[in-house]
Amino acid sequence: MTVSTLKVVDEKNVDIGVRENQRAEVAKKLSKFLASTYTLYMKTLYYHWNVTGAQFHSLHALFEQQYEGLHKAGDELAERIRALGHFTPGTFKAYLELSSVEEDEALPKEAQQMVENLLKDNETCSKEARDVLKTAETAGDEVTVDMMVARMAAHDETAWMLRSTVQ
Repeated sequence: MTVSTLKVVDEKNVDIGVRENQRAEVAKKLSKFLASTYTLYMKTLYYHWNVTGAQFHSLHALFEQQYEGLHKAGDELAERIRALGHFTPGTFKAYLELSSVEEDEALPKEAQQMVENLLKDNETCSKEARDVLKTAETAGDEVTVDMMVARMAAHDETAWMLRSTVQ
């Protein structure tokens, strides 16, 4: 099943003060952001497992903190999509089709390349959250707006931490 054929609208009636067409737009943007979040989660976990070198201990711990936060965020994003009356994507195939974050072709050989990749990807997610926020504001969906403010803050802080680690 491709993303384009994925059943996205739940048949149950949703009356939360946001019109269906607006909920659909927000859910679509959230689905893309969910895909980016889980792609970044998997990449961060991958690096956590495989980082080596002089900064091993500190990066191993930093990456763990980051992937745990991403996992929690992904669950919250998926639950928000469901609250809007839509189904979530949940396969690797769908995530790769939707994600703004790209998978690595191969494991980076150097820890600094891992840090630089995650920095770029967190900046990408922060920008994507800003895009979702604009759509949610237009829809009058303050709950999603609030979630995006929190996600932007988390990605901006993570990017700062990673930027401070780059040698």
